[in-house]
Amino acid sequence: MFEDLLPAVERGIIEAAGAIPVVFKGIERTFEKGETFSVPSRHDYHELTYMRSGKAEFDIEGRKVVLEKGGSLVLRPLMSHAIRVEEGYAEIVVLYFGFATPQTRPLNNVGGTGGSNPLKTTDIEPRSLEKFLSFANGNESGESQHHDPYILIRGKSRQDIAGLVERILRENRMESYGQELMMQLLAMELLVALARGLREEWEESLRVRTGKARELVRIARDYIIGNHDRDISVAEVAGYVFLSQGYFTRAFRDETGLSPMAFLMQIRVEHACKLLEKNDIKVSGVADAVGFSSPQRFNAAFRKHIGSTPMEYRRHVLRRKNGNEEIGEA
Repeated sequence: MFEDLLPAVERGIIEAAGAIPVVFKGIERTFEKGETFSVPSRHDYHELTYMRSGKAEFDIEGRKVVLEKGGSLVLRPLMSHAIRVEEGYAEIVVLYFGFATPQTRPLNNVGGTGGSNPLKTTDIEPRSLEKFLSFANGNESGESQHHDPYILIRGKSRQDIAGLVERILRENRMESYGQELMMQLLAMELLVALARGLREEWEESLRVRTGKARELVRIARDYIIGNHDRDISVAEVAGYVFLSQGYFTRAFRDETGLSPMAFLMQIRVEHACKLLEKNDIKVSGVADAVGFSSPQRFNAAFRKHIGSTPMEYRRHVLRRKNGNEEIGEA
């Protein structure tokens, strides 16, 4: 019965859309400072680039875009692009995906650093995916109205997409029973998450274009909450809602009683408290997970807001949960 489920799922998708969503290749790479593609590359398919750590500058058809930890962007087919890391190192995961024609069931080739591509060019329908992305981006007809070489995902769905990328890579490495079905379902889930992300970007852009100061501050608050785990600046948030930095800072303080940076620190510390209540992640890992550049900065901000160090807070919470049992360093 289980073996019959995937064909049944595929038939339903084919009947509804005429093609099957697939992730057919994945590459994990680490780039060091100054490293770049000497020759810009092009690919026949849509590709999702997820920045696992670090920061890199992309040159896409002559347009510069910076992608930071946790960020994702979708490159359209045949777009020339190069990557450069200005400092430190960057871990990048690239997934090639699209809609496959029903004549051939593609084999997933996700994970590793390359390998032969199991699909022919004719097996993938780039136009089907482009219609899907255009529809998700607010064009109800599904016909593309713009020719931007990439789509940047910045909203709440950013973290969902990041989690799905890691799940796809992990599932492929496991080689477990039902893997083909699971990979098919994850590909579908990835497209749904992308659709949600694009819808959020489109709806947010409408609110920004028509909103007043109070509404723009609310949008900015949501942006800070959704991006607290990376190195964001007041200038970036102000630019997101198309306000000058000075006017935005004043409007934000008037509405919230806090400066944008004070609000960011508050959100980071609140999320850190939730992570510290668990004993399965080191304090240094918590600092990185909520966006602090170093454990020292994390300790100073945490003590300022909570009145104790992160380790003292963890010990207090875990003692209370575990009936005053001794809690060691984590």
